[in-house]
Amino acid sequence: MKVMPIRYSSDVAAMTRFYEALGLRAGAASRPGGWVELPAEGGMLAIHQSSGDDVGRCELAFEAAEPLEDVAERLRAAGFEPGPLMDEGFGYSMRVQDPDGVWVQLNLYDRDLYT
Repeated sequence: MKVMPIRYSSDVAAMTRFYEALGLRAGAASRPGGWVELPAEGGMLAIHQSSGDDVGRCELAFEAAEPLEDVAERLRAAGFEPGPLMDEGFGYSMRVQDPDGVWVQLNLYDRDLYT
């Protein structure tokens, strides 16, 4: 079984361009343009402890297989401005807003740092 989040958007074309800039590639699409699939190599569900306003919230996050600087460069070329690269306890992360203003997190893990 693969995880398949469904992201609803008012602009499927812009959203597709955004996720292609992240490194996904468009797959099957409806003829009228109402939906598109962007297959990935795999996925996982991460569950994080939280309280207050974050309980029940879902955040899209991807594990990158390439330097985040390369992803940031592609995003900028596609017209999206990523946030700064953050040095984390697990490796590096970066956040960027999609065309609807929803934050997406990208992580580059160094598993030796925390496993």
